[in-house]
Amino acid sequence: MNHNKKILLLGATGRTGHEVLQHALEKGYHVNALVRDGKKIQLEDPRLRVFEGDTRIPRDLNFAVENCQAVISCLNISRKSDFPWSPLRTPEDFLSMTMKAIIKVCHEQDIKRLVFTSAWGVGDSRPFIPGWFAWLIDNSNLSAAYLEHERQEALVRNSGLDWTIVRPVGLTNTQKPNEAKVILDHSRKPSLTISRKATAGFLVDILEHTNYIHKVPVLYS
Repeated sequence: MNHNKKILLLGATGRTGHEVLQHALEKGYHVNALVRDGKKIQLEDPRLRVFEGDTRIPRDLNFAVENCQAVISCLNISRKSDFPWSPLRTPEDFLSMTMKAIIKVCHEQDIKRLVFTSAWGVGDSRPFIPGWFAWLIDNSNLSAAYLEHERQEALVRNSGLDWTIVRPVGLTNTQKPNEAKVILDHSRKPSLTISRKATAGFLVDILEHTNYIHKVPVLYS
């Protein structure tokens, strides 16, 4: 992808989205960020435009995605804290409603490329996660996010877009430099963590290649 091109970033105020925003700008991309509260983005760059709106509303997406060639979404079902039983902050259908709007708008604007984060343990990766982790998902508020990831994955697989579903293992906030390692076929077990920084680098860098289109990479470090 030519770095004069522009991407729409969803989730830019989140911890992974913040890393994606920084990496995309460092790589020379122009970035439109659609967020609920523009004041939460402190970064200033001439190639960054911040739009306020709701990702579930096609009108808001249409406005923010104008002249973009790709969409990256780091949205998730967020809780009030990292504690697995913490109350949800976002509606339980937030990701699937957003994905329906994204698909609609991408077709209207003739945008083909979509990259978004899901999670290791979603869909066909479920049998490969540790038993304690599966128990935690099923018995805490983590389940809301995993169910929604399954719904948005199902929507995008039938969308006709050039999608990549990225399933990182447990995300950490470390800033130590490390590269994302990739598993595509569950042929080996990943380590249990990867930094948000390494995940963000992968999400942006694969825009330049076609080898992950219609693929579901599991990321670890």
